[in-house]
Amino acid sequence: MQTTYKSIWKMSYPLIISLLIQQLIGITDVIYLGRVSEVALGASALGSTYFFTIFIIAFGFSTGAQIVMARRNGEKKYTQIGRVFYQSCSFLLLMAASFIILSKVATPYFLRVIISDKEIYDATLEYVDWRVWGLICASLIVLIRSFFVSITHTSILTFISLVMVFANIILNYLLIFGHGGFPQMGIGGAALASNLSEMITLTVCIVYFWCKVNLKKYGLLHWVFFKWPLLFSVLRVSVWTMLQQFISISTWFLFFVAIEHLGKHELAISNILRSVSSFPYVIINAMGAIASSLTANLIGQKQNGEVFPTCYRVMKLCAYVALPVLLLMILAVHPLLRIYTDNQVLINSAVIPYMVMMGGFLTLIPAWIFFNTVSGTGNTRYALWIEIVAMIFYVLHIFIVILWFRLPLIYCWTADWVYNISILVLSALYLYSGKWQGKKI
Repeated sequence: MQTTYKSIWKMSYPLIISLLIQQLIGITDVIYLGRVSEVALGASALGSTYFFTIFIIAFGFSTGAQIVMARRNGEKKYTQIGRVFYQSCSFLLLMAASFIILSKVATPYFLRVIISDKEIYDATLEYVDWRVWGLICASLIVLIRSFFVSITHTSILTFISLVMVFANIILNYLLIFGHGGFPQMGIGGAALASNLSEMITLTVCIVYFWCKVNLKKYGLLHWVFFKWPLLFSVLRVSVWTMLQQFISISTWFLFFVAIEHLGKHELAISNILRSVSSFPYVIINAMGAIASSLTANLIGQKQNGEVFPTCYRVMKLCAYVALPVLLLMILAVHPLLRIYTDNQVLINSAVIPYMVMMGGFLTLIPAWIFFNTVSGTGNTRYALWIEIVAMIFYVLHIFIVILWFRLPLIYCWTADWVYNISILVLSALYLYSGKWQGKKI
């Protein structure tokens, strides 16, 4: 496998563009709700993060499945990719249905315990009640994306994401504000718009999949229902990425819960910062996914000696793309914040925490590429251990800075620095130890 800068970029840019486009879904939610009320803006942060805390388990499973499919692709065992894909579909459908039922029963009680403000609680619950129905479509979409990344054919991802974001923008406008004869649903309309846009996107994905993918080559002609030995072989890799992703997002949810206890104003600002941060994060996250897929393919081809050079090429390429974006976003801080709200008090209060948040990406670039390379070796259990240790430091920081001393937002957002540096150090130590060589999956 050739892993030149050109070949890596050819794989990366469709994924980056598709994820950037998809992030516009959350961004348009925040932009629209910023015109509704400060309560809706803050509650959408809690509601969307709560949803992703549930959804990320499915995302983690698809990440593990991607690693297995990429290894089979590197080994040229193409028909086994389809078997893994169908097992993953069956598992995700069952898991999504279970989570929907569980959420409907438990979410009201859980949110009542952790959210102190009644207005925020009511708005958050309204969002989650609608949004949770999107678990099925969202889970299948990320699995389809993992399939294309694993076989290194990522060009279709841009089109898929364009369909999703355009559908979401239009539906948000209609359902949040009640235009075109639709009811004015506010924050519930934002959740329903996301669900409907994912249904439309999944339909497009299925049509493309069956019309353009070589079904015979990848063993996709016949659906393979639960084959427990095969499913368990996927779960041996996926269970650790599921836990790792869940821990990561649940602590991110904890961060917003802690901020909510500082006040509605601070929560609204943090939601804006979270939305703005999605631009550079998507670039780094996409390059991390490419690093993981390339690592799995290289090991499958028994080219272990190429893992480190490839890792560093991905890291340099990520820096070349992300750093100019970060610089531009720092220079354009006020125009960017005005996109989200016309409240000048919110804008002025957000500037300094914004700068702290942006600086954190300097450590995230090497940390995330190294961490995804660890996952790509197949040792997802060790990656989970890295995540747990990093999150212990992260949670301690939240407890001390936000809940104990109740310091201003500028100090709260240094939590990202603590997480990134922990991930960087632990991932680098493992990779340089060489213990990943010979890992079987």
